[in-house]
Amino acid sequence: MEGHHHRLRLCFPLALILFLLPDLSSGSNVSLSCSPPMAAATPPAAKKVKHEMEMFGDVRIDDYYWLRDDSRSDPEVLSYLRDENAYTDLVMSATKNLENQIYAEIRGRIKEDDTTVPLRKAPYYYYQRTLKGKEYVQHCRRLVPNVVSPPSVNETMPTGPDDPPEHVILDENIKSQGHAYYSIDAFVISPNNKLVAYAEDIKGDEIYTVYVIDAENGTAVGKPLVGLTPYLQWVGDEALIYITMDQTLRPDKVWLHKLGTNQSSDSCLYHEKVNMFSLYLDASESKKFVFVNSESKTTMFVFYIDVSKPEEGLKVLTPRLEGIDTSASHRGDHFFIKRRSDELFNSEVLACPLNNTSETTVLIPHRESVKIQAIQLFSDHLVVYEREKGLPKVTFYRLPPVGEPLGNLEGGQAVDFLDPVYSVRPSETQFSSSILRFWYSSLRTPSSVYDYDMNTGVSVLKKIQIVMGGASSPPVYDYDMNTGVSVLKKIQTVMGGASSPPVYDYDMNTGVSVLKKIQTVLGDFDASKYITERQWANAQDGTQIPISIVYRKDRVKLDGSDPLLLYGYGSYEMSVEADFQKSRLSLLDRGFVFAIAHVRGGGEMGRQWYENGKLLKKKNTFTDFISCAEYLVEMNYCSKEKLCIDGRSAGGLLIGAVLNMRPDLFRAAIAGVPFVDVLTTMLDPSIPLTTAEWEEWGDPRKEEFYFYMKSYSPMDNVKAQNYPNILVTTGLNVSARFVLITYQVRGEAEGYENRR
Repeated sequence: MEGHHHRLRLCFPLALILFLLPDLSSGSNVSLSCSPPMAAATPPAAKKVKHEMEMFGDVRIDDYYWLRDDSRSDPEVLSYLRDENAYTDLVMSATKNLENQIYAEIRGRIKEDDTTVPLRKAPYYYYQRTLKGKEYVQHCRRLVPNVVSPPSVNETMPTGPDDPPEHVILDENIKSQGHAYYSIDAFVISPNNKLVAYAEDIKGDEIYTVYVIDAENGTAVGKPLVGLTPYLQWVGDEALIYITMDQTLRPDKVWLHKLGTNQSSDSCLYHEKVNMFSLYLDASESKKFVFVNSESKTTMFVFYIDVSKPEEGLKVLTPRLEGIDTSASHRGDHFFIKRRSDELFNSEVLACPLNNTSETTVLIPHRESVKIQAIQLFSDHLVVYEREKGLPKVTFYRLPPVGEPLGNLEGGQAVDFLDPVYSVRPSETQFSSSILRFWYSSLRTPSSVYDYDMNTGVSVLKKIQIVMGGASSPPVYDYDMNTGVSVLKKIQTVMGGASSPPVYDYDMNTGVSVLKKIQTVLGDFDASKYITERQWANAQDGTQIPISIVYRKDRVKLDGSDPLLLYGYGSYEMSVEADFQKSRLSLLDRGFVFAIAHVRGGGEMGRQWYENGKLLKKKNTFTDFISCAEYLVEMNYCSKEKLCIDGRSAGGLLIGAVLNMRPDLFRAAIAGVPFVDVLTTMLDPSIPLTTAEWEEWGDPRKEEFYFYMKSYSPMDNVKAQNYPNILVTTGLNVSARFVLITYQVRGEAEGYENRR
C-alpha cells in the first residue's frame, strides 16, 4: 500500500491530469497522448454493517465503521484495500504512457548527485550528499583546513586532491537495505564531534529506534534505545535527553540516558500527565541549555536543563498558565523568551537573567499587524522571523555586549525580497558568528540559501538577473555586512537548458562575486517564463483572503479556458508557504494555473487569522476556500469545468467539506490522508492524540460542539448529489493525527452520475 501511495503523491500532477482526461484532451492547452480512463470498470463494493452511535438524542449510522482496524492486520479490511488499489490501476490502465512520461519528467528535473551547503561546526564542515540512482542520503563531513580563521560568507569548503578528504559518517542507502520503508529523522552530533546519535524508523509508524555510533568508524556505542520519538539532544558528550510516547502516541515523558548504561536505568526527568499536552525538545543556539517544551493548542510552558550540570535535572523557566504560549533560547547571562497571550496574540520578545527568571524585560513589544513566528540568537545579534500582511519577514537587531543591560530593541534591519509571494525559513548556523543563513524560495524561484553577515547593516544585494546556460533568472545572495562580500551559496539551475535563481556572496567594495553552490533543476526550465501573483478574494463576511498564484505566461490565456489547481490547508495556525516545487512544473508547462488559498485557520495573517478558523468558527476555513475558488472563476483564471482542488490531512478535511457544500464548483479533487470522519474521531479518546485535538476542533462531548462539528464533518454530510472526480490516498500505517475512515462517496451517490 505504501509504494502505491508514494507513487501517486510523487506524481500528483499526473493524478490531476488523469481525472481531467475526458474533456481536456481537446480545446485546451493541455497536451495529452493517451486514451481516456476506463469508465466501465466496476468498483469494489464495501459491505455494509450497521453501526449506531447516539449522543444528545441524535442517532448516527455508519455502515462502514467495520473498516476501522487499529492493528492494520484484519484480512477482510486488507483485502478491500487491495481491491481498491486494483480498481484504481484498472481505471487508469489506459493512461500508463502518460504516467510514465510525467514520472520521467519529474525524475529528470532532479539532480541526483548533489550536496547540501556545508555547515561549519568547530573543526568540520557537515553536509549531506545524494548519489545518482540512490534513494537516500549520505551524511558526510570534512575537516576545516584553517580552523582558527573566523567564518565568512566568502568561505568555501575545499574539495581538491590536496585538501582534507570527505568522510561518510553514515550512508542511509546501506542502512535501508532490506526495509520496505526507511527514514532517519534526528541526526545529532555530540559537542566534541566524536559521536552521532540518530533516530531510525523502519515501519512508517513514527516510532523510532535511536542508535549512537562513533563518527569516525561507525562502530555502535552501547545498545539502541527503542520506542522513542525523534526528539533527541546531547547533554554534554556522555548523555542524551529524549522523549517517549504513551499508548495514544502522545509524547509524554522526557528521559536522561547516560552512555554505556541500559535504557531500563534511564532517569525520567518529567512526566506530562495532562493529556492535552505533548512534549518536545529544543537546544539553545549557544548549546549550553536544552529546553523541554510542554505544549497544547493554546498553552506552552518551558523547562530547561544545563548541559554542564545534568545532575541538577530540569528547572522551570516559564510556568504553566492557561492561554500563555512561551518558547525560549539563551545568550550570555540571559534567557530570551517569545511569549504569546490572548491580549498579546501576535507575541512579544522578552529577556530574563539566568539567576532571576521572573524578572523580565520587553525587547520587542507586541504589534497587532506583525506576528512574531520565531527568534534565532547569535552571540551579538537577535534575528526575528515575522509575518506581516501574510508575507514572511526577516529582521535582525544588534545586541549589547554580554553583561550590559538589555532593553527595548530598536533599529532592526529587515531583509527585503522582490517576489510578490515567497517563502523564507531559518537554517542552522554558528552561534558565535555574525552570519545568518536562511532559505529563500518562491513559486518561480527554486530553493536558495543565503548567508548574511549582520555586523554593519550595509544594504544587501538581494537578487540579480544573470545568464547561465542560456537564460536569465534571479539569483540569491549571502552578504557580509562587514566587508560587503556577497557569495553565491546555492541555486537550482537548469542543466542543458536555462538557469534559475542562484545565490551569491557579493563584495560591494571590489565587485567580486563568488559562486558557492548550484542546486540544479534538470530540464528545460527558465524562471523568467513564469509569473507569480498575489490576489485577494472577498469572503462571505467581507474578510480579504490572500491567494498566491503562479503560471507559465506563454501557456495560459487567462480567459477562463485554462485548467487550475487550487491548494488549501487552513488548520493549526500553519502557514502554507509559496515555495517552489519541481514536480509542479509538469502542471505549469501543460498550461495549468496553480494557486494557494491562504484561508482562515492557518497562520498567514497572524494569530487571529487562526483563531477565526477553528472551534466554532471552523466553517470560515471552508467558506473562505469556496470564495477563493469563485474569485478565480470570476477573474477568468479558470472555469468551474477546469477547476481542481487538493489538500492533505486537515487539508483533506477542507476538501471533503467543500465537496459536500459545493460539488458543482469543482471538476476534480485530491484528498491525501484526509481527516474526514471528524465527529466519530473526536468522540474517541483512545485514538492517537484525539484529546489534544479538542483545543483545535472542540470537544464533541459538549452539545454545542457536537452539533457544530456534525454540520461540517465530511462523513456525516455525504449525500446523493453529483460529486466531481475524487482521488483519496493514504498509507496503511498512517499514525499522525487522525484515523482515516474510508470516504464512501460512491455508495451515497447512487442514482447520480458519479465520476470517481
